Amino acid sequence: MAEQAYTVASDSETTGEDKPTSVYPELAIGIDIGTSQCSIALWNGSEVQLLQNSRNQKMMQSYVTFRDEIPSGGVSAHLSHEDEMLSGSAVFNMKRLIGRADTDPVVHLSKTLPFLVQTLNIGVRPFIAALVNNVWRSTTPEEVLAVFLVELRAMAELQLKRVVRNVVLTIPVSFSRFQLTRIERACAMAGLHVLRLMPEPTSVALLYAQQQQQLMHDNMGSGSEKLALIFNMGAGYCDVCVTATAGGVSQIKALSGTVVGGEDILQNVMRHLLPNLDNLLSSHGLSEIKSTVLLRIATQDAIHRLSSQDGVRVEVDLKNGLNINRVLTRAEFEEINQEVFGKCENLVRQCMNDAKVHIGDISDVILVGGCSYIPKIRSLVLGLCNKQEPYLGMNPLEAAVCGAALEGAVASGVSDSLGALDLLTIQATPLSLGIRADGSNFVPIIHRNTTMPARKELIFTTAHENQTEALVAVYEGEGMGVEKNHLLGCFKLVGIPPALKGSPEISICMDIDASNVLRVFAGILMPGVGRPVHPFLEVKMPTVDDGHGWCAEALTKMYGSTLELHTSQKKMP
Repeated sequence: MAEQAYTVASDSETTGEDKPTSVYPELAIGIDIGTSQCSIALWNGSEVQLLQNSRNQKMMQSYVTFRDEIPSGGVSAHLSHEDEMLSGSAVFNMKRLIGRADTDPVVHLSKTLPFLVQTLNIGVRPFIAALVNNVWRSTTPEEVLAVFLVELRAMAELQLKRVVRNVVLTIPVSFSRFQLTRIERACAMAGLHVLRLMPEPTSVALLYAQQQQQLMHDNMGSGSEKLALIFNMGAGYCDVCVTATAGGVSQIKALSGTVVGGEDILQNVMRHLLPNLDNLLSSHGLSEIKSTVLLRIATQDAIHRLSSQDGVRVEVDLKNGLNINRVLTRAEFEEINQEVFGKCENLVRQCMNDAKVHIGDISDVILVGGCSYIPKIRSLVLGLCNKQEPYLGMNPLEAAVCGAALEGAVASGVSDSLGALDLLTIQATPLSLGIRADGSNFVPIIHRNTTMPARKELIFTTAHENQTEALVAVYEGEGMGVEKNHLLGCFKLVGIPPALKGSPEISICMDIDASNVLRVFAGILMPGVGRPVHPFLEVKMPTVDDGHGWCAEALTKMYGSTLELHTSQKKMP
């Protein structure tokens, strides 16, 4: 029997037998688009339900194939992901590439993927292409995600018999605001409206809060605050979170994240098995692509088997006279990926330090994501938290999407008579926000892990005599210098009264609302009075589109230090 095709229904097409069967016609769905896998869920009135595709799969491969005029994704594809990769027509790992410039190390590491990734190293979007009928067809991460989202939306509409418009998406902690705008753009291309973009461990924290609330009700108790450490590591990213939970309320104490995941582990093992891996794909011919894919498949299989075995045999014919036939031990695997595991350890330590909690304060350790099945990862995180076993109340692969579905119900205004949706998440800023000042230094105004919504203000002053203009360049990140951080946007403040350097008072205020929208306010204050000389400027960030690398260099070349700001010794009242 042929697989049923997915089609997107318009508002006017949901008539007759296709009338919505849901009692919540505007209920938002939760989507977890992972680097390698994706899932979709919603609140069905009594619990979270994961939707399945026509092959009864809850977890679907996150890839898009460009075989014909109309690309298709892993939701409804007839062939397996491996078959599509062998042809060079499958594009994946877009969650790692979206919103990144071609100077980003993550982009350069992606050049060993079995499709085309080219860079000019000038700070613009990388060139990505799939092989279609022996021609490289260019695409973008946003287009790939949009195609996949269209299929997910169509699948949901087919099962729910209603139009799906609103979504809650999970995102990595380390995503910049520029990357968030790219995710929103992909959703808009797919006809979806984003209600929330939730950091993945925050989504898991919401699910944990609901489970603890339900446990409290079952035990007829009032419940006490519990601290949990959430470790989430998938194919593309690693996130850590410390949350305090009581009575359905989850307060995020600290967040930390970085771009390291199963893809890095896979690439390390592939390079160990085939040291000249980079040369294999130098020409990106079809035979080279097939050899790379065969090695990738064999390596993935070996890593999976090493989760339950001490050693496995890797045997693969890569064609072109290349053969691999050897034993890979778990000890060898752990040695190869020592740097990855070290980064994971540093994230956990950093998060616990930021949250100001002691090991003995942690009640539960929650391990989620595909890499949580790796024995070394499990023992490392549990050892750092002095625990013997992780929290077993949720599926590691489904936890994030279940939390997103709960947030979708809460954000849609759905209530539950039993109080299952009486939930609240008090979120925190995952990255610091500030401006360039004192040369090329990054001066944070809103620090990482500040409770949201947040509003903070700092006073700056001029760097030169009779300076009448100032450049406000807004950055996001944790680096001491701006070159280590991400430029969100910039604007000029004019009309500064001529005066000795260090005399004018320039107020820079940053405001993050409950929807995580960042606005920057800037104005010149009258010394000793505090009233503005001119109306304040209000700028919504980010303002920089593609080419933010170029933009940062252009600002330095154009203005140098002539419009520079310095931090002021004046304290805010």
